[in-house]
Amino acid sequence: MAKFSLYNIPLRTLSSSKNVFDYELDNKYFDAIDGDEVKKGNVKAKVVVKKISSGYELNFTLKGVVQVPCDRCLDDMNLDVDCQERLIVKLGAEYSEESDDIVIIPEEDGVINVSWFLYEFIALNIPIKHVHEQGECNKTMSSKLRKHRTVNLDDDSDDGLDDDSDYEVSDDTSNENIDPRWEGLRQINFDEN
Repeated sequence: MAKFSLYNIPLRTLSSSKNVFDYELDNKYFDAIDGDEVKKGNVKAKVVVKKISSGYELNFTLKGVVQVPCDRCLDDMNLDVDCQERLIVKLGAEYSEESDDIVIIPEEDGVINVSWFLYEFIALNIPIKHVHEQGECNKTMSSKLRKHRTVNLDDDSDDGLDDDSDYEVSDDTSNENIDPRWEGLRQINFDEN
């Protein structure tokens, strides 16, 4: 963690009841943190540390842009990050995480490193599905995806692929090349169950 010493906040030696720490999270930071979700980005982070009766309250404000791979074409795409998070830090015997937003750090150290918390807050604010806007995906990858994809005609979801003309729709009612062992399943009426 020595390479992240810039992100150490010495809680016990803070001079006033409210302190502000500003960080610039750039490609170098994301490369060093070696997380799975985000590999590049430019995010401004502001951490406001306030002393409270039970410990310290850390309020994080994160604004910027990160690059993540598109789920559809795998090219990098930009996602905006704009979030506010809160963390309560208490002093205790040893490090532990009591819950998602309460952390205990050793009282003898009195220092918390927020580098991983910054990354986690960014990663948690990335939507589960991240795809380019309609028409912005890599054209080569989109055409290959169209070639190998089956279409569910009942599915009204927008997959973002522009041209549906290349789809090959399989006809489930054709009888050619059906294994005779499966023929009995055609006679089952599933609507009765």
